[in-house]
Amino acid sequence: MTVCNMAALVTFDPTESPEHILEAFRRDGAVILKDVLTSDQLGQVKAELDPWLQATPTGIDDFTGRQTQRTGALVARSVACRDLVMEPTILDLANQFLGPFCERIQLHLTQIINLGPGQGRQPFHRDRLAWGGYLPAEIEPQFNTIWALTDFTEENGATRVVPGSPTWDYERRAGDDEKTQAVMSAGSVLLYSGSVIHSGGENKSDHDRTGINITYCLGWLRTEENQYLSCPPEIAKDLPPELTDLLGYTQGTYALGYYSEPGEMGSVSDLRPPELALGRTPSGRTLGSTATE
Repeated sequence: MTVCNMAALVTFDPTESPEHILEAFRRDGAVILKDVLTSDQLGQVKAELDPWLQATPTGIDDFTGRQTQRTGALVARSVACRDLVMEPTILDLANQFLGPFCERIQLHLTQIINLGPGQGRQPFHRDRLAWGGYLPAEIEPQFNTIWALTDFTEENGATRVVPGSPTWDYERRAGDDEKTQAVMSAGSVLLYSGSVIHSGGENKSDHDRTGINITYCLGWLRTEENQYLSCPPEIAKDLPPELTDLLGYTQGTYALGYYSEPGEMGSVSDLRPPELALGRTPSGRTLGSTATE
C-alpha cells in the first residue's frame, strides 16, 4: 500500500485484503489497484476494441469531450471485456460495497473513454447524479472502475479525484490541495464510488489516454447503459448465467423485472422471469416462478 501526499489516492496490490481496500475506499471514495492485468490481457483487450474505437466519433459538448471518444456495448463486442466485468476481486468488492442497499447488483455501464491530445479538463461531477439527485445521501448507488489501457499520467489526463468528497455538501468546492489525479500504469484500475467528486483530466500530451469505464449499481435502479439493447437476448443467450444476471436478465427483487411475451397467449404465466427470454430456468424465488418451459 502506498500514499504519496495529503490528497493522494491509496494504491493497493490486487492481493491486498478486501477489508483493507474497502476501508480506504469508504473513507476516500476512490483507490487504485496496481497492475491487475497482464501484458497479454492488455493486448487482447486492445486488439478486440481498437476497431470499434477507431470508428467512434468524438463528443459534441464539454462534458462528453470534444476530443474524447466513448464506445459502449462492450459485453456484446469483446470477450476480453466480459472477463473485466466478471473479474473476481472487483466483483467481490462491488458486492460488499453495494450489498447493504440491494438484493443484487447489476452492470450499469461499459464504455471505452479515449482522451485525445488537446482534450480539456472535464467538469467535476458525481456519477450518482445520473439519477437526478433523487436518491437519499445515505444510499450509495454505484461502484465504478476505470481500467487503464495506457499509462495514466498527469500530462495525458489521468482522472481527477477529490478524496474524501463523498460526504461533502453539494455546494462545497474543492481547493487545489484537495484534488489529485489517478496516476497509474497500464493494466491498473481506479475504483471510485458514485458519490466521489471526479472528472477526466486535461490531455496535454501528444498521445491518447485510453481507459475502460465499467460500473455497477443497485439492482433496483435504471442503468445508464441500456443493457437489453446493448446486449440483446440473441447475444446474451450464449453468455454465462452469472454475466447475464449482471446484465439484468434476472429479477432485481421478487417482483422487479418480469415481462410478458406479447405474441403468446396462455401457454405459460404472463409474469415471466427474464431468464426465460434466454431459454434458461430462473434460479431463486421470483414473481414468475410458476412459469416454466
